[in-house]
Amino acid sequence: MRLVHLLRGLTVELDLFGAEFASRNGLHPTDLRALIHLLDADRAGAVVTPGRLGAALHLNSAGTTGLVDRLEKLGLIRRERDPQDRRRVRLVVEDRAMELGQGFFGGLIGDLLGAMREFGPGELDTARRFLEAMTGVVTAARRAGQE
Repeated sequence: MRLVHLLRGLTVELDLFGAEFASRNGLHPTDLRALIHLLDADRAGAVVTPGRLGAALHLNSAGTTGLVDRLEKLGLIRRERDPQDRRRVRLVVEDRAMELGQGFFGGLIGDLLGAMREFGPGELDTARRFLEAMTGVVTAARRAGQE
């Protein structure tokens, strides 16, 4: 149970850190989740449409439109036509959003990477597998709760 409590504590601290970023930048917590989803998708080479973003965040069409409008008005994302299918609109994170994120989270990321240097490659591989497994368990439980 000690590991479960430690995971919960880390989750709470990360959530509070993210909430502070959102508050300082006039964002709703859902706005931050949307930006994280878009950044993760970009790193994976995936295209995100407003519909896919709404589905990922469990928002209805009106909520998704409001979210995208808000982020676009703040200059954090833009809508653009997908060059592969001009009928489709994709969402792209603006450099401003990445700069804000780097300015706020950059120090924390540096400190996390510094703390990771205290561990050998095998330990980090075990930690990665552990975190992936725990994420899988939580994701499955969340999905089961939505049914």
